[in-house]
Amino acid sequence: MQSIVRDITLAPSGHDKIEWVKNFMPVMSAIDREFSQSKPFAGHRLSITLHLEAKTAYMAEVFMHAGADVVITGSNPLSTQDDVAAALAEDGVTVFATHGCTADEYTEYLNRAIDFAPDIFIDDGGDFTELLHTTGRDAAGKILGGSEETTTGVNRLRVMERRGTLAFPMIAANDAYCKFLFDNRYGTGQSTWDGIMRTTNLVVAGKTVVIAGYGWCGKGGAMRARGLGANVVVTEVDPIKAVEAVFDGFRVMPMNEAAKVGDIFLTLTGDKDVITAEHFPLMKNGAVLANAGHFDVEVNIPQLEAQSVSRKVVRNNVEEFLQRDGRKIYLLAEGRLVNLASGDGHPAEIMDLSFAVQFFSMAHILHNHSKLERKVYLMPNEINTRIAEIKLESLGVAIDTLTDEQRAYLGLEG
Repeated sequence: MQSIVRDITLAPSGHDKIEWVKNFMPVMSAIDREFSQSKPFAGHRLSITLHLEAKTAYMAEVFMHAGADVVITGSNPLSTQDDVAAALAEDGVTVFATHGCTADEYTEYLNRAIDFAPDIFIDDGGDFTELLHTTGRDAAGKILGGSEETTTGVNRLRVMERRGTLAFPMIAANDAYCKFLFDNRYGTGQSTWDGIMRTTNLVVAGKTVVIAGYGWCGKGGAMRARGLGANVVVTEVDPIKAVEAVFDGFRVMPMNEAAKVGDIFLTLTGDKDVITAEHFPLMKNGAVLANAGHFDVEVNIPQLEAQSVSRKVVRNNVEEFLQRDGRKIYLLAEGRLVNLASGDGHPAEIMDLSFAVQFFSMAHILHNHSKLERKVYLMPNEINTRIAEIKLESLGVAIDTLTDEQRAYLGLEG
């Protein structure tokens, strides 16, 4: 199969980006050194649908070095970096991805990755998995299993599992400790504010920031907003998470109250219609809306546009919606993932852990697929432990170990 990229001559810049992140991904480098020798993925076809930037590219190369035949496509039209896509294509990975692709092109790229006839795959958000259950059902029969990177995608998988329609085993990579404790909290927390600040060039200190959703991503967004000097308000639908936000020192209120006081709104729920026509008339002049949930449905953009007299781009990745009363509401990155559409995504050190989870998830499927049912599985905890041990070693950090007597006291074997 021939790659589809924007411009293959951009490859040198992409190679530089990939080389840069390699310096800060010691766990993936350790995996690369070990498994490039044994090549456990030899003879297997892997389709990857992820945000196609440098960290993802390095993971794809590690899989290729470990013997896999790899195809990769982007999981968001605005997060693909054309120079990185070109570099991967030049290195022998089949790539179907262009920055700013249309909805039809996006679907075409996913279908090409299905036509590749993979037996294992990595998804981000669930679109690839959805196609395998609809138009790609012929290819689904060859799938040994896959893994899902995001909360949104895992939610979609669990719906399929409950309905009995899931066609193959899936690992909820998002729910692995070494993923959500670090990626969702520290990765989202830092990269989201990086995207907002570089896009707007506005101060955060002293502003009221509304965080919609207090899951692990919301916790990270709220923590970093407070660190930047913001007054943080949290909105929630889960009473337990709302209590947690209160105990963490944040104000909690419904969105129709938060809409009146917020300067910057950040949605991180994985659901739709978090900010709607009910809320836009309540907002201050100059309110900024950003989303860090997987899909561009958390802010109801059609409703915002319907209430506006004009819509125009005023900065790169900033759209102004002029209201009938003269107020201006600003939407970042078309309501898509602001940390990737307006930035470079999570830091390399964070994705080092997340992509190690993905690597071992794929290995787990290969070793155990005959025993796995058509269910959503958590990654075995011993794999989390192994990843953390490699990370600690790379950081030069040592920890204590249990004595035999302590293990016996805790009822642990061995």
